[in-house]
Amino acid sequence: MDLTRHRNLLSMCLAVCAQPLNLHWLHKIFLWLCVALVSLGIIGLDLRWKIEWKAVAISLQATSPFLHIGAVIGVSALAWVLAGYFWETKNKVLKCLLPLVYFCLVGALFVSPLFISSPCIMKASELPLKPNLIGHRGAPMLAPENTMMSFDKMVNSGVKVFETDVMVSSDGVPFLMHDETLLRTTNVNQVFPLRSRQNCSNFTWSELQTLNASGWFLQRNPFGTDGSLTDTDRQEVLQQKIPSLEEVLMACKDRNISIMFDLRQPPAGHPYYESFVNVTLDTILNGSIPQDLVRLLYCAGKYCGFQTMSGEEVMRTAPGFKQIYGRKRENNDTDAFDAVNLSYTNISVSDIRSYRQDNISVNLFVVNEPWLFSYAWCAGATSVTTNACHLLKDLKQPIWLMVSEFMVRTTL
Repeated sequence: MDLTRHRNLLSMCLAVCAQPLNLHWLHKIFLWLCVALVSLGIIGLDLRWKIEWKAVAISLQATSPFLHIGAVIGVSALAWVLAGYFWETKNKVLKCLLPLVYFCLVGALFVSPLFISSPCIMKASELPLKPNLIGHRGAPMLAPENTMMSFDKMVNSGVKVFETDVMVSSDGVPFLMHDETLLRTTNVNQVFPLRSRQNCSNFTWSELQTLNASGWFLQRNPFGTDGSLTDTDRQEVLQQKIPSLEEVLMACKDRNISIMFDLRQPPAGHPYYESFVNVTLDTILNGSIPQDLVRLLYCAGKYCGFQTMSGEEVMRTAPGFKQIYGRKRENNDTDAFDAVNLSYTNISVSDIRSYRQDNISVNLFVVNEPWLFSYAWCAGATSVTTNACHLLKDLKQPIWLMVSEFMVRTTL
């Protein structure tokens, strides 16, 4: 194995130095096969993980000081290799080109700190307050999403805002569900095999209550957290049903939890296609939950999901609802922005800090990794929507802070 590695390394060095590289025909076949597989893999990742690619630039920005240190170490180590090749080569062009390229590289590394803008380069005394956490469909790493167990796990993690999705059944009952169909998160295939691909809203509330909304969680283990569940947790998971909005509102009221939700319009021909907003508002108002615990996303002149009513109509009906804008403000904006809810890939550090200077709250979604949460923290975000509230709640400070004189590495 070591001999093979040495040969591969030697082959790479020969190729870089433009020396003859004689490969067996079998090696050439495997080489091209590897190139093809890597290319197909990159194409596949690009198609499947478009959002994740957007996070690459953010990760580079967040870790740029460490990348710079690593590059300095690498270039320093490379100097010995280049020096040896410089003295041994007889090629006059290479003798002139190698030092030129190397010194240009060193010069670029020398001035590059002037262009590094990682948000965690600051004094510890300047660190903003830790962002609040918003449970994305509850605590979906610990329990099936959009279930009462997920809600309870979120509350037990100290989270004060529940983010969810609401649809209206064919008999006018608002309920929690993210997907348009029931296939992913219920056993609809077994209970209603001929209707499994129908829109969720085409089922009555009694039909929805016959479904199990949790078995999939144990079978698929979507976040790889199955091992953290106790036997009691597993028993509770198996008992979860689709909750109604009324049930969740009562729980929010009793435990003083805010709720923020996307409202989905039913398909054409649905009995409540035109009045689904009124049905939802009536459910909220009749539930006697304090209006200031309800947060509505506002975009394009209407509340997101409340397409059949203008913002003025909604606010006349429920003036105590909190408004959160689902878009960036513009130069000619006349709206009085109080809070924005944006993807972390759709807002820069400077924008976040500009909003905060103007006393506008900034929520970023969906933030699960400690390094990304640290990035949002240093940037000054007010809150983040997360699947990992049980993990992020324990962070006492960002993973790292760097000041001009020295770096403080935290132990978590």
